Amino acid sequence: MESDSDEDLDEEDEDSGYRIPLSNEIVLKGHTKVWDLRQMKEALHVFDDLPNHYAQTNIAFSPDEQLFLTGTSVERESTTGGLLCIYDRAKLELVSRVGISPTYSVVQCAWHPRLNQIFATVGDRHEGGTHILYDPTISERGALVCVARAPRKQSIDDFQAQPVIHNPHALPLFRDQPSRKRQREKILKDPLKSHKPELPINGPGGLIKETWMEEDPREAILKYADVAAKDPKFIAPAYAETQPEPVFAKSDSEDEEK
Repeated sequence: MESDSDEDLDEEDEDSGYRIPLSNEIVLKGHTKVWDLRQMKEALHVFDDLPNHYAQTNIAFSPDEQLFLTGTSVERESTTGGLLCIYDRAKLELVSRVGISPTYSVVQCAWHPRLNQIFATVGDRHEGGTHILYDPTISERGALVCVARAPRKQSIDDFQAQPVIHNPHALPLFRDQPSRKRQREKILKDPLKSHKPELPINGPGGLIKETWMEEDPREAILKYADVAAKDPKFIAPAYAETQPEPVFAKSDSEDEEK
């Protein structure tokens, strides 16, 4: 079966399904197209009134292989909805069109040989469902098991709570710690955290003036000698009247005596 989309395509139509019966006489491929394996040059019959928007659309046979069926897609301006089209294999005629869903397309179908029931899946890009066609006289089990049961009576005690569902991961206490990689990615997106840090205050040689161990303490003190002589502030003013000339103690060092 070839898909027959309503969209304008320059390429060839995409084939969505093939089906060969056990007798190996015909092949279905198409819009739908019926082929004879003994004469493959030309199709026996072409059914053009089968819109299809899904590549998963298939063709199914009845258990005796005398009927074949396929589904149709819902068109925008159509009022028929999704249909299940059943054809006679020998006469190549339409036997029946069964309306499955007014809003959903019939994507796939199957005719169960033991249950003698037809299953049709319908849906769109968001949701879907399954429809079952049966005959109360010739079908067995399957959907008949559910249909035979009476619907359960509602009791006054029936109560369905509407709980509020909280996401545990939304709370910081239960939230998983992000990995280091994600933390770095998050920081890089923050303009305040990802800016270049300010450079430190550099001194001579790239140091912050930590050169006191290499300095001569005597030279460091003597560089203030001229300032202290011109403007004495502490000891010299106290002895300015009693001892204007400073008197130093004699040195005990042998090197200075020499």
